[in-house]
Amino acid sequence: MNELNKIPSFEKNHNTLMPGLHESGTANGVTTWDLRFKRPNCGDFLEQAALHSIEHMLATILRSSDKKDGIVYFGPMGCRTGFYLLTVGMNRAEVVKLLKQSFTAALELDFVPGAKQEECGNYLEHDIDGAKAECKKYIEILNSELVVGTNNQPIKN
Repeated sequence: MNELNKIPSFEKNHNTLMPGLHESGTANGVTTWDLRFKRPNCGDFLEQAALHSIEHMLATILRSSDKKDGIVYFGPMGCRTGFYLLTVGMNRAEVVKLLKQSFTAALELDFVPGAKQEECGNYLEHDIDGAKAECKKYIEILNSELVVGTNNQPIKN
């Protein structure tokens, strides 16, 4: 096997990485956004059932938005500290606006989309209340005066 390349996510110093919206880079026209909910390695992680529900809620809302053609992927980080959003043709301001709208829309849901047994591989593991609580916290990060950007540098919203 050839030597393994270090992926951009692993090149970030997770000891200093803060919650926020991080632009991880663009390759082949696809921009990867790191929606960091929790500070890594500090013992505070997203509960699995809430993370699972956020994944269903946001993936559905984003793919139903007027920017759906620019959404490539939305999914959880294995470390349970946040999510990845992959976009095409969207700048930071558009992504921040879309995320604010999408997380606000998630708070209005009274069900988790795609959470029926025939729709989900682990349909018993959902927590809409926990998901909404985490979404509220992330909206506060997005609404703060500064949103963390590339290389953990603050960017004025």
